[in-house]
Amino acid sequence: MSTATQPANLFGLQWFGQFLTSSIGRKLVMSLTGLFLISFLLVHLAGNLQILINDGGESFNKYAYMMTHNPFIKTISYLLYISILIHAVQGWLLWRKNRIARGSNDYKVKVTRAVNTNATAAKNMAAMGTIIFIFILLHMYQFWLQMKLGNVNMVTYAGQEYKDLYTPVVYAFQNPLFVIIYILSMVVIAFHMLHGFQSAFQTLGLNHKKYSPLIRLAGAFLSVIISTGFALIPAVIYGQSLGWW
Repeated sequence: MSTATQPANLFGLQWFGQFLTSSIGRKLVMSLTGLFLISFLLVHLAGNLQILINDGGESFNKYAYMMTHNPFIKTISYLLYISILIHAVQGWLLWRKNRIARGSNDYKVKVTRAVNTNATAAKNMAAMGTIIFIFILLHMYQFWLQMKLGNVNMVTYAGQEYKDLYTPVVYAFQNPLFVIIYILSMVVIAFHMLHGFQSAFQTLGLNHKKYSPLIRLAGAFLSVIISTGFALIPAVIYGQSLGWW
């Protein structure tokens, strides 16, 4: 054994690296990052819904300020970016490995992996994940990057200045094309979460026949609530711009 590998073996780093690059390790990482992203979406939705409060954007702008200035939340946001990237890369690697395995075995391993109502989601997780990743990039360019570049105006509440993120968001959601893309992306996210939530518990060994119905129900509930809540925002703003309500 070379001296170069002894420190890694001593601290178990070599084993840990091999585990993370194995199918089980990748699935474990996918499960943990997926559950973290679902938790973030639920909290993020609660904050974003403040844009529908009829106060000229004050609540939403203060929420955005808190999200970008609170040290704890900023740390969580960095973990979020890392989790999104890891989740996307690991998902693609798993899809590629499974596809190669199916091809090398003449599709013999293509068994009843998705025999329930989530069959479509299970078979298309990679495609849906790619769509979601592209949507996230567009979403961050449209809002997050513009804020970072300073391409927003400032507003003052009680003597304190805030970046006016409310105005560009409302302006974007007055574009019917952007609204359609956003809502369709939420539909894809709903199916992705519906399958991913259950798969995460199964990978973590927490799937039991006694609790499986509850897990499926929780997954369906979160998928519908999160996707519908986010889709509601552009729909309401677009409807208001047309005077529908």
